[in-house]
Amino acid sequence: MSAIFPEALVLVAIMNNRRDLAIARTLGWYRIPIKSAPRTIQVDFLAFYQTAAFGEEKWAVNYYAQVRGHELVTRRELFRDQPDHPRAGEWYYKLQLGPLERLPHPIPSRKWRRLTFLITTGERLLRAEEINDLVLGSPEQEMLWRALKEAGIAAERGYIIREHRASYTADFAVFCRDGALAITCAPEASPAALPRSPTWRTLHLDATRLRDTLPEYVEVVQATVAEMGGISPARP
Repeated sequence: MSAIFPEALVLVAIMNNRRDLAIARTLGWYRIPIKSAPRTIQVDFLAFYQTAAFGEEKWAVNYYAQVRGHELVTRRELFRDQPDHPRAGEWYYKLQLGPLERLPHPIPSRKWRRLTFLITTGERLLRAEEINDLVLGSPEQEMLWRALKEAGIAAERGYIIREHRASYTADFAVFCRDGALAITCAPEASPAALPRSPTWRTLHLDATRLRDTLPEYVEVVQATVAEMGGISPARP
């Protein structure tokens, strides 16, 4: 067994079919298309977020493996029985893995979300109670995250929003009965772009003032959520 140390760098990757999990378990590798690769693949461990294809294990991180190296290969080299596949010539990172290990407890996602890759630490992987606990943010974002949890506001962190062929990332997304609230927490001088859409309401909180105004900011979020009909029921 490869013990995860607290300072380990962990890449959480999507696992959306049983064949790829079987490959990771029996052949010891996982592929990442270069065109959609994360900023770094120089990590110590790989963990897998399983989708609806996995029945009782769906929508959760259940397994991890040590990363022992990587190489650049084409899909044709990965799947030699599919030489004429439409993507046979495309390039992939092939991550060599150690044995697949089960986490001490699953890390579930409260709501369905678009998730491809997420960088976290070994400490967070072992302590997380749900998927949002894995997200690494600025000190101010971490402070706001804890305050929202204490206030009973169920938020999704690093949530990807796709509207009209454009993509946005909200530091926090709160799903309400009458729509969704996208929140950014960054310096006032450089707020992140957020969608202009009837589906989404946006709120920017100035990170430079957060330490002194955290209770007020939480009250603003609470009031906005109340105006939007309250928190939407969590997914069963």
